[in-house]
Amino acid sequence: MRFNAKDLALLARQPSGCFDKEGKLKICRVVGDEKLIEPKERWCRLKGNLLFLMKNKSSDASEVVILERCWVVEFKSKADVSIVLKFQSGEPDLYLEAASKPDCESWAVALGEANSEGLRHKIQQLRRLIMEIKEERSADEARQFLPPSQVDSLGEPQFTSIQRIANEPKLEFSLACKDLVAATRDRKLNTFIQVSVVHPAEHILTRYSSTEIVEGTRDPLFLTGVTFPPEYPIYEETKIKLTVYDVKDKSQDTVRTSVLPDHKEPRADVGRSFLGCATFRVGDLVKSKEQQLTLTLRTSDGGKAVGTIEVNLVKMGELEDGETDHITTDTQDQKCALVRECMATEGISGKDNLPSLNAVLKNPICKLYRFPTSDNKWMRIREQMAETTLSFHVPKELINLHIKEDMRRNQELKDLGELAPHWDNMRKSVIAHCDQMLSMYQDTLAELGKHTGSSFKSSCSKGEKTLEFIPINLHLQRMHVHSPRLKDALYDVITVGAPAAHFQGFKNGGLRKLLSKFEAERRNTGYQCIYYSPENTAKAKEVLSNINHLQPLISSHADLLLSSASQRSPDSLKNSLKMLSEKTELFVHAFKDQLVRSALLALYTARPGCVLKKPAVPRNSAEEGGDSQHQDHPSQIKRQDSIPHHSEYDEEEWDRVWANVAKSLNCVIAMVDRLLEKDNISSIKEDQNDPSTADCKVLHTGGDWYEQLYPLVITLKDCMGEVVTRAKQSMAFVLLQELACGLPQCLMLTLRRDIVFSQALTGLVCGFIIKLHTGLHDQGFLQQLHTVGLLVQYEGLLSTYSEEAGMLEDMAVGISDLQKVMFKVIEAKSEDFLPIITGRREHYIIEVQLPAKMFELLPQEIKEGKLLRMYPVLFNVGINEQQTLAERFGDTTLQENINQENLELLKEYYKLFTEKMPPDCLPHFQEQNDLKGLLENLHQNIQAKRRKNVEIMWLAATICRKLNGVRFTCCKSAKDRTSMSVTLEQCSILRDEHQLHKDFFIRALDCMRREGCRIENVLKNVKCRKYAFNMIQLMAFPKYYRPPEGTYGKADT
Repeated sequence: MRFNAKDLALLARQPSGCFDKEGKLKICRVVGDEKLIEPKERWCRLKGNLLFLMKNKSSDASEVVILERCWVVEFKSKADVSIVLKFQSGEPDLYLEAASKPDCESWAVALGEANSEGLRHKIQQLRRLIMEIKEERSADEARQFLPPSQVDSLGEPQFTSIQRIANEPKLEFSLACKDLVAATRDRKLNTFIQVSVVHPAEHILTRYSSTEIVEGTRDPLFLTGVTFPPEYPIYEETKIKLTVYDVKDKSQDTVRTSVLPDHKEPRADVGRSFLGCATFRVGDLVKSKEQQLTLTLRTSDGGKAVGTIEVNLVKMGELEDGETDHITTDTQDQKCALVRECMATEGISGKDNLPSLNAVLKNPICKLYRFPTSDNKWMRIREQMAETTLSFHVPKELINLHIKEDMRRNQELKDLGELAPHWDNMRKSVIAHCDQMLSMYQDTLAELGKHTGSSFKSSCSKGEKTLEFIPINLHLQRMHVHSPRLKDALYDVITVGAPAAHFQGFKNGGLRKLLSKFEAERRNTGYQCIYYSPENTAKAKEVLSNINHLQPLISSHADLLLSSASQRSPDSLKNSLKMLSEKTELFVHAFKDQLVRSALLALYTARPGCVLKKPAVPRNSAEEGGDSQHQDHPSQIKRQDSIPHHSEYDEEEWDRVWANVAKSLNCVIAMVDRLLEKDNISSIKEDQNDPSTADCKVLHTGGDWYEQLYPLVITLKDCMGEVVTRAKQSMAFVLLQELACGLPQCLMLTLRRDIVFSQALTGLVCGFIIKLHTGLHDQGFLQQLHTVGLLVQYEGLLSTYSEEAGMLEDMAVGISDLQKVMFKVIEAKSEDFLPIITGRREHYIIEVQLPAKMFELLPQEIKEGKLLRMYPVLFNVGINEQQTLAERFGDTTLQENINQENLELLKEYYKLFTEKMPPDCLPHFQEQNDLKGLLENLHQNIQAKRRKNVEIMWLAATICRKLNGVRFTCCKSAKDRTSMSVTLEQCSILRDEHQLHKDFFIRALDCMRREGCRIENVLKNVKCRKYAFNMIQLMAFPKYYRPPEGTYGKADT
C-alpha cells in the first residue's frame, strides 16, 4: 500500500480533540500464543482506520497500523485487560494491554468500529432508523389534525388490549418466508428472523426474540414461533418488526450465541448479512379474517422487494388436525418441530394449585414443539423450565437452625459445672473453636440476607464463599405431552449441580473419604479423651433433643392439670392427665439407654478431686459413664460432697433419680382418680339435695382439688428437673469428647457436611413440593406417600477423576443424609406458602403448606400430620473425557461401590412397596415392562462394570418413574452434561411411551438441544448460548450425549 509519510506524520501530531480515541497501551507482536518481545508502553492515537503508535504523547509516530481486513479478539475473563488484533494477511497479531477492564472494553469497541465494515454498519443502522421514523411520521401528522380534546386525551394513551383466554399468552404467531432473493444466484440461503417490538407509548425498538436458522432454501418454514406472555405489555397498536438475515456460517453467528444490549446492534462482519425487513401492527394480525398477514420484505432503503413473509396467528392449546405426510416434501435440513417461546406461569401449573406453586417457582420459560408419531399424527410437547425461590429460602432456614443448635450446645458445655484442669482446658478450647464457627455461620446468614435479584445460583458462582450453602443452578425441568390417542402426561426432572463444597475444594477428597479418615484417626486419641462411637454420639444428640422438646411440654401439661383442678372440671382434668401421662412416659423412656448411665460415670471421674478404686473409664469403649450435678442449684456442693470420693461411684443413684419421675407421676394419677371418685359420690348425693346448696358446695370444695394436687405436681417437676440436669450434663460431656478428639477437623467436617446437605435438601424440598402438587388427584400415589414413602432417584454424571471424584464423594454423603429428613403436610394459615423447617442436624422435619382446598384432597393420615419418609438413591456414570482417563489409568471403584450400595437401597424400597401397596397402584404403562425384570437388568449392568455404561442411568430413571418417584439429574454445574441427559431422556420417553416416529428421534433431540429450555439455561448461567464442550471432549462422550453442530464451543463455565 502506498502512502505519504509526511502527511501521516502531520496527521499524528494533530491536537488531541482531533482523534477518535487516544491513551496509553502496552503493545507487542504475537505469533500463536507466544509474544515475540515483552509488551512496551506506547501512546496510541486512533483516527479513522489508522492506529498511530508513539513512544510518548509528544513524540512522532513510530508505527502506523491500518485497521482493515482484521478483527478484534476480546478476552472474556473479568481479570483480563488485553485484546488482540488478528490480520487476514497472516502477519503477526498485535497484542494490546490496557490499564483497566473498562478501558480495555472501550478500546475494543473503538478498534472494532474503525474499519470500513464498521462504517458500513453505521450507515445501515442510520438507514433503518430513517425507515422507522418514516413509518411513525404518518401517525404524528394525523395527530396534528385531531380536535384539542382528543389531543389532550392522548396525553395519557388509551391502548386497545388484546382479548385472550385468562392466563394464556396474549399473542402467538408463526413465521415463514417465500421467494427470498440471494445476493448471488448460486448461493443457498441460511436464514433466520429477528423479532423486535416497537412499544406505542415509548416508540423505542426493543429486540424480543429470534427464530432458528433454516438452511439451504429460499422458502424457509420457520419452526420457532413467537409468544408474548400474559404479563407482557402488548396492544393492538403495538408494532412488530421482522428482520431477515442470511447466515454464512452458523458457528460464527455470535448474535445467536451471545447476549447484546437492547440498544446495540450486532456487527455486520460476524458471519451474516441483512436481507430485508417488514413491520406490522398487532391489531392488523388479530383482526384479519384469515388470521394471517402476508408482508413484503424490503431492503434497508425501503425500495427493493426481496421476498415475502407470512405471519400466522396461533391459538395455544389447539391440537393440529390433518396428517403429517407432507413433512417428507420439506427441505431435508429443516427440523420437523414447531417451537414457540412462552413465559406464562400457568404453563407450569394448573389453576387450582397456582398460588402455592407461585410461592416456590419463578421466571418460567416455556417451549412448544410438534413432532410426528409413528401413525403420522401430530403430538404436541410443551417443555418448561423454572427456577425456585427455595434456592435461598431453605439454606437460610437451615443456617438459622444451625446457629440455634450450636448456641444451645455451647451453653450446655458451659453448664457442665466444675471440671478437673485437664477437662476444663479441653472445654475452653472446644468452646473457643465453636464460637469461631458460630460467628462464621452468622456472617454467612447475614450475607445471604442481603442477596437480591435472581433466585438461582449460576454455575459461575459455585466457588463463592458467601453462596456455598446455595445449590447450583437449581431448576424444575418439565415435559407435558399431548398425544392424539394417548392420555396427557407430565414428566418432571429436577436439575441441579452436584451438592459439593466447591469453595473448600477437593485436594484431600470429598466427605466420603474425609469422614472415614477422620473416624479412623479419632479412635487413636483415647489417651487425650474418651472415644464414643458415631452411633453413641448421635444417640447423645437425640437424648438432648428429646429433653429440650419434652420438658417444656410436660411442664405445660402439668400447669393445665392444675388449672383444670382449680376450675373443678372433671373432663378437662381427665384430658390434661392423659396428655401429661403420655409425655412423661416418653420422657422416662428416653433415659433408659445405657449411654446415659455410662456417661454419668465418665463425668463423675472428670470432677476435681475424684479418686476411684479401679479405672472407671476404659479406653476405646462406648460404655463409659459418670455422674453430674446441678451447677446452679444451691445444694450443688452438698450433693457433690455427699458422694464419697474414695469409693466407687454409686451407679444405682441414677436409677433412683430416674425412677422418682415415674413414682411422682403415679402419685399424681392416684390423686386425680381419688378426687374424681369422691366427686362422683358427691354428685349422687347432691342429686337428692336442693340445687342451691349444691352450688355452695362447689364453691367451698373447688379449691380442695388444686391444693391436693399442687404439691404432687411440684414434686413431679422437681424430680424431672433433677433428671434433666444430670442427663443434659452427661450428654454434653459425650459431645465434648467428640469435639475434643478432632479439633479443628471435626468442626470443619461438620461445616462441609452442612454445606453439602443444604444444597441437597433444597433440591429435595423443591422436588417433593412439585411431586405433591402433581399427584394431588392420584389417590394411589397419596396412599403410597404415607404408607411406604417417596423414592428420590439421583442421576450423577460426574467422573471419578481428579476434583470430580471429590465432588462425587460429597454428593454421595449429602444424598445419604437425606434419609433422616421427614416431611409433613399442613394447612396454610396465611398467603405465605413457603415450607417451614424444624429440628436439628440428622433429624429435620419439613412442613409443606397447602391452601385449604388442596389440603382437603389429602388422605386422613396425611392431614393428621403423619411424617412422610424419603428414600434417596444415587446412581452415577461418568461420561466425559476425564472418565475415560479414570477408566484407563485411574480408579472407578468409587462409582462401582456407590452404584452397588444404592442398588440394595432401591431393592429394599421395591420390597417395601410390593408388601404394602396393592398391584393396581402402579402407573398405566406398568404392563409394558415388569419392575422386577428392570431391577434384575439394572443389577446385571452394575455387575458388568462396562465403561461408560449409561444404560444404568436409563434403567434407574425408568424404575423411578414407574414407582412414582422424584427424578434428579446432576453434573458439576447442571448446565452442559445435564442438558444432554435431560433432553435425551425426554426424547426417549416420547419414543418409548408416546410413539414418536423413529425417523425423527435425532431431529427431535437436536431441536430440544438447539432451541429448547436447556440452551436458555446455558444462557442464564454464562451469558452465552453455547454448551461448554470442545470437539476433543465430545469424542469421548457416548453417541447420544453429543450436542448438535454449532451449539457448543469455548465458553466460561
